[in-house]
Amino acid sequence: MWPRSIRPELGARGLSKLHGHWWINALGRPVIRCYQFGMNQHAKIEIRHSTCPHDCPSACALDVEVIEGRSIGRVRGSKKQTYTAGVVCAKVARYAERIHHPERVMHPMRRTGPKGSGQFARISWDEALDEIGRRFNEAEREFGAESVWPYYYAGTMGIVMRDGLNRLSHVKKYSRFYSTICANVARVGFAIGTGKIAGADPREMGVSDLVVIWGTNPVNTQVNLMTHASRARKERGAKIAAVDIYDNDTMKQADIKIILRPGTDGAFACGVMHVLFRDGHADRAYMDKYTDCPAELEAHLRTRTPEWASAICGVPVAEIEAFAKAVGETKRTFFRYGYGFTRSRNGAAQMHAANCIPAVTGAWQYEGGGAFFNNYALWHFDESIIEGHDAIDRSTRALDQSQIGRILTGDAVALHGKGPVKAMLIQNTNPVTVAPEQDLVRQGFAREDLFVVVHEQFMTETAQMADIVLPATMFMEHDDLYYGGGHQHISVGAKLIDPPGECRSNHEVLQEIARRVGAKHRGFEMTPRELIDATLKLSGHGDIAALEADLWRDLQPDFRTSHYLDGFAHADKKFHFKADWANPPFGLMMGDFDKMPSLPDHWDVIEQADRDHPFRLATSPSRSFLNTTFNETPSSQAREGKPSVMIHPLDAASLGIAEGDAVTLGNIRGETSLIATLFDGVRRGVLIAESIHPNKDHIGGRGINVLTGADTIAPIGGAAFHDNKVWIRKAPAS
Repeated sequence: MWPRSIRPELGARGLSKLHGHWWINALGRPVIRCYQFGMNQHAKIEIRHSTCPHDCPSACALDVEVIEGRSIGRVRGSKKQTYTAGVVCAKVARYAERIHHPERVMHPMRRTGPKGSGQFARISWDEALDEIGRRFNEAEREFGAESVWPYYYAGTMGIVMRDGLNRLSHVKKYSRFYSTICANVARVGFAIGTGKIAGADPREMGVSDLVVIWGTNPVNTQVNLMTHASRARKERGAKIAAVDIYDNDTMKQADIKIILRPGTDGAFACGVMHVLFRDGHADRAYMDKYTDCPAELEAHLRTRTPEWASAICGVPVAEIEAFAKAVGETKRTFFRYGYGFTRSRNGAAQMHAANCIPAVTGAWQYEGGGAFFNNYALWHFDESIIEGHDAIDRSTRALDQSQIGRILTGDAVALHGKGPVKAMLIQNTNPVTVAPEQDLVRQGFAREDLFVVVHEQFMTETAQMADIVLPATMFMEHDDLYYGGGHQHISVGAKLIDPPGECRSNHEVLQEIARRVGAKHRGFEMTPRELIDATLKLSGHGDIAALEADLWRDLQPDFRTSHYLDGFAHADKKFHFKADWANPPFGLMMGDFDKMPSLPDHWDVIEQADRDHPFRLATSPSRSFLNTTFNETPSSQAREGKPSVMIHPLDAASLGIAEGDAVTLGNIRGETSLIATLFDGVRRGVLIAESIHPNKDHIGGRGINVLTGADTIAPIGGAAFHDNKVWIRKAPAS
């Protein structure tokens, strides 16, 4: 089904020419061409502004070509916003390939075959919504309101379309949704030291003398970060250091390369701080004024020698010494931490340990120095109307997003000792591919007594397991409000074109379901623009008109505030070397938080390799997919190729594995098969599988997340996607 703005016509050489800017080649794949409608007739192109909505800290400011008011062409990073600075990733630059994709879901559908069969029949919106209302009400009558679980995540980061689902849960007393799959671990690890989630202006990387990129691969995932780091190198002769678990595309551009074993950042950080104290690079005057217990930290670190650290993290002693010397002698060292920390069972402790380094050196005192992870504390968005805070009942259970497999298969602990989930509405996420413990997830979704509604843009693997599929808009087809986790701007993303087919926004769907299940709240009666306007006013940000006039509003605090020169955000105004894990600044307490090390250390709770599982696996992000977004676009598919796993050549040789061989990885949770790539940019015993490919693209149809666990991670939950022990063997020839 084609979008109504794009109608194919027969063309020469096996090509179908389209009104607008698309062609379909002989392989049936869309290709961007010129904007020509006919002989001597050119399309009217208007440049409009928006913000990228996807699950990425950059939240890029966009200049969008709108063609004839009904379709889009090239998308560029806007030069009007100083963090984006005119740069955008290749996959978003080609967004026309996604928004005008011929395989978008265009109309509501009802399942007609077995779950997962892909057999659906078209129905009307009223038929779909009436059935949803009836089935939700039946579940509530028979099993209680908590048997309905609305489930979502960050397919859009716009707060109206992402977070509005919570309003339905709160008003109806459905099971609440507790988000754990992404940022919790790293956020709490950063804030436990500083007191809040905010740091130095990330644009200051451009005036740094040493940029340390730690736990993130921005060439793949946050390209704007590299813009500012590269500027410092070009204009100041700055060095770039990369700390990560493999020689990725960012590390290939770095001057200093540190390759760790997964889950050992804390050991490396302690080894570095040992050297800083030993060699006189610790700024004692700064620590006396701004930190809680420098003498206790120094005493603790005396046994955390580079030799001790090297035995754990795999980094040679000489490299630990050299890295410590570089950060110790370079006052303007900017530590840019990433989301890799959040993927390990000990990730919060690791982030805290790494974030202690600039407090030891006093780097926070200098422009171009200090640290940054995320600017969550800047926005102060009051989402009380969007989320229906006035209707929250804290006695209603909050189910862990990452444990969806356990929840849907009846695990009593995951269900909080209450009844089963019988109905779900899913927006902005694809758990049948993304969630941990995939065997359990698929088993749960296959339940015939589970009624599932999926509101989606494409027929994802989650949509294929649904009873009802609803067609969803994309970000240029509705209004929303955005913030940039990796910078300091907020913005309104206005609707630029009409949606194709019968697509409706998340908010429109919630309004209609609310009417059918008797959910009454002022938020359901407002338009998205009214919700944005009310939220901005409640948050002290003026109104929607003022923000639209600003395009992208810069909320960065002044230098002294950003660098904590008037004190950190704890009550005592100190940076805390000693972490109080029992009292984090946010989140629901869970896991073994009482066993976490208070002073920075290596916390040995990771899934260690053993005799039966001699390798450790991380599932790192790729350049052309973003979780499972862009899995459907031809250019991203072509670049990423088949699912593969990187293995050190010496490890491969010992197992008789050659380049391109089919291999099987397994552990107690399951098995998956993919293609081996020999790569000497990892430590021995480490495997890297980049990206989340659809399960169906793996040999045998079982994806990489069959291997990942959903253990509860201290202190406030998380998902350990980079923390898996596995075995690997050559797959049978068949």
